[in-house]
Amino acid sequence: MYGFSKFYKYPLPLLLLSLWLVAVFLLSERPAHSQHPVISNKEKYQSTLLAKRIMPSTLTENVRKTVLENGLTVLTKEVHTAPVVTVQVWYKVGSRNEEPGVNGIAHQLEHMMFKGTRNRPIQFGRLFSALGSDSNAFTSYDQTAYYGTVERNKLKALLVLEADRMRNSQIEPEQLASEKRVVISELQGYENSPEYRLNRAVMQAVFPNHAYGLPVGGTKADVEKFEVEQVEKYYRNFYSPDNAVLVIVGDFQTANTLETIKEVFGKLPRQEAGGRGQGSRGSRGAEEQRSRGESLYSSSPIVLREPGVGRLLQVVYPLPDANQPDVPALDVMDYILTEGRNSRLYQALVESGLASEVTASVTSLRESGWYEVLVTAGAKQDLKKIESMLSSAIANVAEKGMTSEEVERAKTQLTADVILSNRDITSQAMRLGTDETTVGDYRYTDRYLAAVRLVKPADVVAVINKYLTKEARTVGFFEPTQKRITEVPDKPDLTQTTENFSPGAPVLFSEVMKYLPPVDLATDAIAQVLPDEFKFTNGLRILLLPDRSTPTVTLSGHIQAGTEFDPDNQAGLAAFVADNLLNGTNSKDVLTIAKVLAERGASLDFQSYREGVHIEGDSLAEDLPILLEILADVVKNSNFPVKELELHRQQTLTDLQQELDEPSEVARRVFVQSIYPKKHPLHTFPTEESLQQIQRQDVIDFKAKHYRPDTTVLALVGDFDLDKVRSLIKNKFGDWEVSGQAPTLKYPPVAMPEKIVSVNPVLPDKAQAVTYMGYTGINRYDPRFQAALVLNQILGGDTLSSRLGAEVRDRQGLSYGIYSSFQAGKNAGTFLIEMQTSPEDSSKAIASTRQILQQIHQQGVTALEVETAKRTLISNYNVSLANPEELTDRILMNEVYGLDKGELHFFTDKIQKVTLDQVNQAARELLHPDKIVVVTAGPSVLAEKSIR
Repeated sequence: MYGFSKFYKYPLPLLLLSLWLVAVFLLSERPAHSQHPVISNKEKYQSTLLAKRIMPSTLTENVRKTVLENGLTVLTKEVHTAPVVTVQVWYKVGSRNEEPGVNGIAHQLEHMMFKGTRNRPIQFGRLFSALGSDSNAFTSYDQTAYYGTVERNKLKALLVLEADRMRNSQIEPEQLASEKRVVISELQGYENSPEYRLNRAVMQAVFPNHAYGLPVGGTKADVEKFEVEQVEKYYRNFYSPDNAVLVIVGDFQTANTLETIKEVFGKLPRQEAGGRGQGSRGSRGAEEQRSRGESLYSSSPIVLREPGVGRLLQVVYPLPDANQPDVPALDVMDYILTEGRNSRLYQALVESGLASEVTASVTSLRESGWYEVLVTAGAKQDLKKIESMLSSAIANVAEKGMTSEEVERAKTQLTADVILSNRDITSQAMRLGTDETTVGDYRYTDRYLAAVRLVKPADVVAVINKYLTKEARTVGFFEPTQKRITEVPDKPDLTQTTENFSPGAPVLFSEVMKYLPPVDLATDAIAQVLPDEFKFTNGLRILLLPDRSTPTVTLSGHIQAGTEFDPDNQAGLAAFVADNLLNGTNSKDVLTIAKVLAERGASLDFQSYREGVHIEGDSLAEDLPILLEILADVVKNSNFPVKELELHRQQTLTDLQQELDEPSEVARRVFVQSIYPKKHPLHTFPTEESLQQIQRQDVIDFKAKHYRPDTTVLALVGDFDLDKVRSLIKNKFGDWEVSGQAPTLKYPPVAMPEKIVSVNPVLPDKAQAVTYMGYTGINRYDPRFQAALVLNQILGGDTLSSRLGAEVRDRQGLSYGIYSSFQAGKNAGTFLIEMQTSPEDSSKAIASTRQILQQIHQQGVTALEVETAKRTLISNYNVSLANPEELTDRILMNEVYGLDKGELHFFTDKIQKVTLDQVNQAARELLHPDKIVVVTAGPSVLAEKSIR
């Protein structure tokens, strides 16, 4: 879904798309020798080693910058590791160019850019889907960006579409009215979050005279007032080649592609002189006030007393813009304060029990920046006490300094994070686009990383003293005024409902093909490279696929120890085990483990889900032995210290309270428990009571019983030697012993509901509702699996081009996002439709959705829809294989499901062979609009409405 981006992890980082409150974390309080230490030979050696080890080449190597006569900036970078390419158009306009009264117009225009052009009066999402493009868009403070990643033979088609909507987009009154409802639905989703509401209040106080203080997505009051003329004027002013950057990264030839770009974009006119204003509200005044030392920030905390769960503390310090020389030291400071278990603020706030979580981020933008710290209070903890401890911890760092070791570790983490986040071509293009549009230099990250390597402890102390002062900060408290529900309903209300709404005719896919640019629809053959598979005598299976394209390694793993094994009275036990594996072993305590990983910028994480525990890890190539050593140690020797278990319990209880305040989580729980009866492995969810029941011995026993080599699979993709890694894994995991037979579960059959089951869990004062609809579905081994994927792509696989998206979202504007999926697991499956709506639109959206299900169930789909869906699925799959994380996960799960390793490449053949008859048969057998569970979580008004 398109959306807007707000927070940055690194200065000018990869923008995490459609993400609102993204923050990052955690590191340890250690005495420093001096605020101005002498630079030792050891420190010089560490910096030199860091430069050689992490920076074998620059991120902008092979990037070419070209400026066309009409002012369009073009950045190209050839990457020939897979036959895919990403095309991105970045406009130098965002919420920075707004003011009160028109707040959100950049975001609204971004939505309208998918509505069609004079040449192609059709929803562009359908065109992108027909191309098989992974396309989206986002709005941020300084820019608005549109991106698509496709197979290389569709490069020109994407260029034609982007050039068309750069100057020919149509903004019709009816479409604007519909899309305004969609945007308002999106904003209402953010309003559900206390974090969002607190952040909005604090940022308005931090930037009272600058557009950075306005919400990026806008406000409902302003969006409701947008007129066609306003949006059109904004479009004409800011969407022109001389205000845009075109970024292309992937498998193409630069010379030929530049000729195509000149042919497609070169004829577009630049903006007329004087047509584009500054658009940034009061920026000069704000800077002048700062330079005179006049504070723009209130000394008294901003206090929000509103409905919600959990106390929140937010502290924001103003910072300079991205081009200022202090930025690298500020980012190193952030890592020292908040990244990892050894971080200063984690130690001061979380380890002490005052807080359950600390996150922070440095934001460095075109005209200013800020450092934000967000603290979730522990149970019954006072926010003023937390705020005082936070200030003391920061002051302590400024007074006593930090060790060279801390600084070098933070620099390594930061640099490795940048490298590891740029492994796929989409991310590389995002980096180039962000740098060029924010600071005007695509080489910014290279310069920034070089500056990071030079940061010393004295530099970090200096920026703390300069920027993190009590006088400069703005503090916000969120104090909940009422307690939310602590449990979800146990038994659903049964309601038979009827329909009174008829959707429009199905989308005519012949129209889509009519407006699609010419393209060779034959896809490129993907190289048939398959992983090598090994099985050790203890049953451990490993899959290895060398890939020399980047000096990194991606690890993915699976252990058959998921939440399906949770006892009824101890729901949450499997997650307790997975979450605490890194908290200590027989030879290393939690801080040592965190330190070993942090010193190399490596990551390792365990996440439990229904059918297993998923392992995620990555590192620079030469640090793979360390990553594997830590992995082997924790899965074999974790000892679950009492202190860490109790700390985790309190954090989990706080998280549970917050989850039960979120409509999406409540809807999901009630939906699943309405489908699967008690005693079914999928019915159980953690509760406060079940979490309190878990004892240390239960954790030890569960781990001993379920963490076994014969139920574990590891997959690695990256820059390594096959034989060396195989030998290394054998050395580390070969002594992992197995005893007896692995535990198994038998899933009982579950009947379909006999009629419509309607459930409305009430969450007072929420601005938006979330609906889940569905019933039991197929598992991964069902012979209808591929046909179901094609069917789902047509029904709701894409929120813009699918039947559901075209009707419920695009034509009626009832939902910001609506999707369907067949979640096919190893033992069970679920058919699910999810949507978010304004409370007043929920009933109509549900009725429309059921009508579309009925339509496809009875009438089927068309041959052209099937062919288009197959092309989309195949193209998206091929694009996904170019991302090392997705590739590693696909290799892993094929093995977990017991599929042939050739499935990695057989999958597209199987999709291609799906017929129209098979899809329509699947529609008759798998879509049941009159036997469906419908759960809508949201405001109380919903409980008074029937589904009509």
